[in-house]
Amino acid sequence: MSDKEEEQVDDASQVQPVPNKNKKYRRDKPWDTDDIDKWAIQPFDYETEGKNIPAFLEESSFATLFPKYRENYLKEIWAGVTRALDSHGITCVLDLIEGSMTVKTTRKTRDPYIIFKSRDLIKLLARSVPYQQAIKVLQDDTACDIIKIGNILRNKERFVKRRQRLMGPQGNTLKAIELLTGCYVLVQGNTVSTMGPFKGLKEVRRIVLDCMKNIHPIYHIKELMIKRELAKDEKLKHESWDRFLPNFKKKNVKTNKKPLAKKSKPKTPFPPPQTPRKIDLAIESGEYFLSKTAKAAVAMEKKKEEQSKNSEKRRAEREKAFIAPDEDGPSKKKVKKSKD
Repeated sequence: MSDKEEEQVDDASQVQPVPNKNKKYRRDKPWDTDDIDKWAIQPFDYETEGKNIPAFLEESSFATLFPKYRENYLKEIWAGVTRALDSHGITCVLDLIEGSMTVKTTRKTRDPYIIFKSRDLIKLLARSVPYQQAIKVLQDDTACDIIKIGNILRNKERFVKRRQRLMGPQGNTLKAIELLTGCYVLVQGNTVSTMGPFKGLKEVRRIVLDCMKNIHPIYHIKELMIKRELAKDEKLKHESWDRFLPNFKKKNVKTNKKPLAKKSKPKTPFPPPQTPRKIDLAIESGEYFLSKTAKAAVAMEKKKEEQSKNSEKRRAEREKAFIAPDEDGPSKKKVKKSKD
């Protein structure tokens, strides 16, 4: 190679890449380092941040109703609820006459999101969640979700069976879901109350809704167990896990149902006889030529006959309860007389 060609190669290697126009005015941020966890939830510090935030201009409040059977329990734990919310600058009111709980902001409130946490607290208490568990929703890393399952199915028996399937024998299925998702789950009536991290709440909601749509929770439990093991392998962090996860396809099991044998009617070339109209039937019976009062009297007589028949049936059914059952007395053994 000549000297000129070598110089051209060196110049080409020293050429800098053209910067992107969108990043033309960007500057390095020395404070933004890789060791900072940008997804971490920073707790609200009342001593430093609270002093800099002024009081709210308007009062915010939320109220929720609770069932009658929760009244005694709420009266017992309401002092603890008041102390817990008072530390965050929230007041709470328990109205036993109306059957409601109310939370309100005050002049001492500084955290703008704590009113929503307080609303979730009274919702969980109304849904039979214990106080020791419900009070954890005030923490920053804990959220709650109330899943409505009552309006998914129309058949009551099917709804009860699928709700029991969600809990499992002796609550084992529910315990497995709690361990894998890291959430607290309570099945109560027509709702499912859950508490935990946001990622776990999303999984629990998917499991509950699929269970009510006739997909057994064991399939989701198996999937979560596989994901838990795959998360430990650092090599698979940036790869798709679809090849490891099972694909459960719904199989329609065909049952050999015998078709109903239709009764064969005799084939005739003539059309079926025409059904008589109401007027024709009235002319045959003679009611067509009666006056309005006579027709009303005939209808009243028929109604009284039906009422008398029904009353006799009801009387007979009521009298059945007073009929003494046949009781077999003690069997008397025949004593054979000895012949002298």
